Amino acid sequence: MKPTIIVVVILLAILLIGGCGYISTKNGLIAQKEEVSAAWSQIDNQLKRRSDLIPNLVNTVKGYAKHEESILTAVSEARAKLAGASTDLASRAKAESELSGALSRLLVVVENYPQLKSDANFRTLQDELSGTENRIAVARKEYNDRVRAFNTAIKQFPGSLFHFEPCSYFEVAEQEKTAPKVEF
Repeated sequence: MKPTIIVVVILLAILLIGGCGYISTKNGLIAQKEEVSAAWSQIDNQLKRRSDLIPNLVNTVKGYAKHEESILTAVSEARAKLAGASTDLASRAKAESELSGALSRLLVVVENYPQLKSDANFRTLQDELSGTENRIAVARKEYNDRVRAFNTAIKQFPGSLFHFEPCSYFEVAEQEKTAPKVEF
């Protein structure tokens, strides 16, 4: 075999291997980006579930706590903001944080109404809401895990060659980091 043919074959093999590596890496990054989007959709699903439960919870509480109208209004307004928030992560996260804060204040009010706490409808709604909050926490963790994996992949070689934008983590607002105060 001529040396030029060997060199050409080696160069073609290198190009073929490099091309396959390029395609494989880019497809892997695209798949990870889709996993991040799917994880965010799961958060959205749980937020929608919570948003659907809130009117029932508010109406149940209204029957017992008519003079707590400002807190009930805040919960309803926060829910409306979440429903009307744009699709970008930052505005959705901000609206979701406001709703979480309003719900925390609502549950503090509930502590002052023993008859309400013993009402079967309220307990069922509260259990549903509690379960949904747990699902939201799990979905947030899953989302942040996917973001971490994706951001790591695009910062390491060879992913860094593709110039993907890093995704933002889902972060908890400062006001949500402190527990609501319950007083009797």
